[in-house]
Amino acid sequence: MNTNYIPLYRKYRPQAIEQIVGQEHIKKALANAIQMNRISHAYLFTGPRGTGKTSTARIFAKSLNCVNGPTITPCNECENCKNITNSIPIDVIEIDAASNRSVSDADDIIQKVALAPVQSRYKIYIIDEVHMLTNQAFNALLKTLEEPPKNVIFILATTEVHKVLDTIKSRCQRFDFKRITTDDIAKHLRYIADNEKINISDDALFYIAQNSAGGMRDSIALLDQLSILNSSKEAISVNDINSMLGRLSFDSLTALFKAIAQSNQNDALITLNEIYNKGNEPLQILSNLLEYLRNALILSTAKEVDSTVVNLNNEQKSALEGLLNEIEAHQIISLINKCSEYIKELKLTANPKLWLDVAILDMANLTQNTKLEDMQHRLSLIEGGEGQKLVNSSPYNTPPQPVKKVASSVAPSPKPLAKDDDTKQPVIKNSDNSQRQTVEDVTTDSIPMSKSASNSNSNSLKNSWVKLLENISSFPSRAILKQQAMPVKITSDEVIISIKNPSWLKQFGQDGSKHSFIVEAVNSMFGKTVSKVLVREPLQGDEAIRKEQQGDDDEKPAPAAKKEPQKQVPTKEELDEAVTSKNEINIEQKPHSHKKSGDEFNHSDNVNMVMELFEGKLIE
Repeated sequence: MNTNYIPLYRKYRPQAIEQIVGQEHIKKALANAIQMNRISHAYLFTGPRGTGKTSTARIFAKSLNCVNGPTITPCNECENCKNITNSIPIDVIEIDAASNRSVSDADDIIQKVALAPVQSRYKIYIIDEVHMLTNQAFNALLKTLEEPPKNVIFILATTEVHKVLDTIKSRCQRFDFKRITTDDIAKHLRYIADNEKINISDDALFYIAQNSAGGMRDSIALLDQLSILNSSKEAISVNDINSMLGRLSFDSLTALFKAIAQSNQNDALITLNEIYNKGNEPLQILSNLLEYLRNALILSTAKEVDSTVVNLNNEQKSALEGLLNEIEAHQIISLINKCSEYIKELKLTANPKLWLDVAILDMANLTQNTKLEDMQHRLSLIEGGEGQKLVNSSPYNTPPQPVKKVASSVAPSPKPLAKDDDTKQPVIKNSDNSQRQTVEDVTTDSIPMSKSASNSNSNSLKNSWVKLLENISSFPSRAILKQQAMPVKITSDEVIISIKNPSWLKQFGQDGSKHSFIVEAVNSMFGKTVSKVLVREPLQGDEAIRKEQQGDDDEKPAPAAKKEPQKQVPTKEELDEAVTSKNEINIEQKPHSHKKSGDEFNHSDNVNMVMELFEGKLIE
């Protein structure tokens, strides 16, 4: 072992405030506090790992205890500065809260706080990872942290500030360290590489900076690891970094993504096996592919994206953009969702290679499926659900014909209708009095009308089925359901639909891709979330379930639109005046044998229908 070797992240640790990379807001605040002699008794440094919290705490301690201080430029030559640099705990004591987290450790700090500094102005306690202290230890420190002796300063550092008690945070001046930018990390790495004579390309340094999550220490440690590959002939490249870290190369990911985008399962499996046989772990393969898909999504949706945003150089960016002509943005999002789900499965399974193969095959099929779904959606928008002819002989699959309004100048041939015994059929007068039209003129083909209340109730399931189909948003799915499905029960609490064909049952069943269309249509139809929506194969008891619904009038879906307010009953004088108008339609009817109180009358459903059809009114 070479005792003279010092890791680069320790060798290039900043020793003055101006040497700290990034964190300009913190550097300025601490420098002003020193120059204005406004030193607080407690500080809380928080932020991601490797952003300079502990280094800043040491530099701040040097600035306060330097023989030339307090100063923003400590000499680093005096005994106090050297003791802090070498972590000699005389007046600046560093404590790891992860291993000193109990109440007894806190009591030990409290007892030593009362002792005066040995050779410095201040006794400074730097407590790293302070969030690891127990609640009892935090509470023991509260009083001392709030009112320490005059010459004692606490500097607390943590990566998880949300775990620190609010009573502790309220007693400290808080400084939030931000992630260091990629450009700042790359510039500092180039400075270190030049000083250490490391032959490495700028792309490789930038790649290191991009994959360090904003932490300077991780970047320098990786550069130190790569320095053993240093050669005077060839510079260290991005491929060297991927090989050392076990990451997939851009070319390998591009070949895999191309096979997936083209829905070529054979090429996808061949490429996957080549990657796997190089020693790459399944979790690492999917993680790298997920990052690649993220870059593809950004390039597919955003315009004129800088290469630094997608972690690619200009050549790689151009190569990826060339593949995006074969895939759409919503398909990439689907692939990202799939990849994320399979990453979760890989973390739990005992056979990761099996799930890796399943993941790649599933994603290679997904693009074709999403194209079909998108085409169906666009088709439904174009068609609007009208003009459908795909119906079978089942009465439940035949929607009612639209109501045809009869012009006043045309009298269609009459067809007989059932008449009520106690009510005379209303007479409709045309404006020219040349034609007389009774209720019989309205055909049963143009108006869906039942002969009695019982018949109306028996058709309630059919009507509910028709309304449910009208709420299916997908035109192809609506046509398929009309042909293949049969309603068993449709109520506001439970909907049961049977499908005989196994292939269609699989698609519209509980776990099928098209089951959501039925659920959305049912919820829209009833105006609420229906608790049970079941799609199954036909059973022998289905007909009995249908008969149970006959007479159920309380299970009606929510109305699609507000009803028109009830019209006023005209007087005889108003009727006489209306008759003189050329285009007015008058409806006359003898008084009912049975009346309600007020101006309302009891009349048959047929009369109500004719009134609504011809916009007529009843008068006594």
